[in-house]
Amino acid sequence: MKIDVVKEFMALASLNSPSRKEAVVAEYLIEKLKRMGLDVQVDDSAPRSGSDTGNLIVRLPGTAPGPTILLCAHMDTVGPTNGMKPVLRDGVITSNGETVLGADDKAGIAIILAVLADLLADRPPHGPVEVAFTVQEEIGLFGSKGLTSELKADFGYVLDGDGEVGTVNHQAPSKVDLDFLVEGKAAHAGMCPEEGINAIVAAAGAIARLRVGRLDAQTTSNVGTISGGNARNIVPDRAEVAIEIRSTDQTRLEREVQAVLDAFQQAAMASGARVSVKREVPFETFTIAETHPAVANVFKAARSLGIEPRLRASGGGMDANIFNAKGLPCVGLGIGLEEPHSPAERIQVAQLEAGVRLVRAILAEALYR
Repeated sequence: MKIDVVKEFMALASLNSPSRKEAVVAEYLIEKLKRMGLDVQVDDSAPRSGSDTGNLIVRLPGTAPGPTILLCAHMDTVGPTNGMKPVLRDGVITSNGETVLGADDKAGIAIILAVLADLLADRPPHGPVEVAFTVQEEIGLFGSKGLTSELKADFGYVLDGDGEVGTVNHQAPSKVDLDFLVEGKAAHAGMCPEEGINAIVAAAGAIARLRVGRLDAQTTSNVGTISGGNARNIVPDRAEVAIEIRSTDQTRLEREVQAVLDAFQQAAMASGARVSVKREVPFETFTIAETHPAVANVFKAARSLGIEPRLRASGGGMDANIFNAKGLPCVGLGIGLEEPHSPAERIQVAQLEAGVRLVRAILAEALYR
């Protein structure tokens, strides 16, 4: 049984699977994998993660001595794609322009399926392969965080990386989420505004003190949402602000977090408001050295195919962050996504096909010699 990676991707992209609603893709994959003769394990993470399915784990025994390698892709998309049919034109696959395409990360799933089918049909020498299809990656990496099946891999590849095929995302940042609650005092805006404390103005004063956007090569900061107030004629007594800071440098990360905290405290003191904050760390940074087999094998494999490999630090979090934190070395592989998380998202047919060739070559390079 062979799989045409383009047709497979088109079929997967036609399935609507926003975060927490991945069951339709899981059921599709279970049926497909069983037809290939593979056993599929569905872990019991769903009750805790809130998804309508668990993560899927598939294992393929090796045909030659080599490390056990993990291949991973996530089943959810950043937004719903209900009714969307992908469009193939001039070698490029797009959505209908109304929703995301979902190549993030159904392209990764399609590549993995095509590789598994090739391994089963052609029986080339390869070590043991472990596959994880995860849930809820887009909203906090909850699938990989809650994975209840023990992974046995020596190292792995998350097919959800930045860049064209041949790109290795060997580094990704830590992320700190700061959710501020600014509390003021309500009053009639026309009759007695002097008796109120405007929580929105206090929050705005804090935001005006911040550095946002790209702060340096390793660090970014963003004010994502602000909300508050009940009516035009009421001095607002409450404002909520959601901020994130990312960096691959822990010292710079903490310095910027403290600057944000200080800005809100100073603005609150100046206005008489109160401020409280909830801090969370959704994921932590990782760096995999160029000499590690997870990277070195990609470089050898890519060059054997005439692809020039390159290292690239990602600005986003991915399941690789969680696997590395758990002690399983992983890198992200670029699969050629363009403008993900937008209706302009697209992927070239050539990138899908190159992704299959590269993963097969990586498995061959990893064999013990």
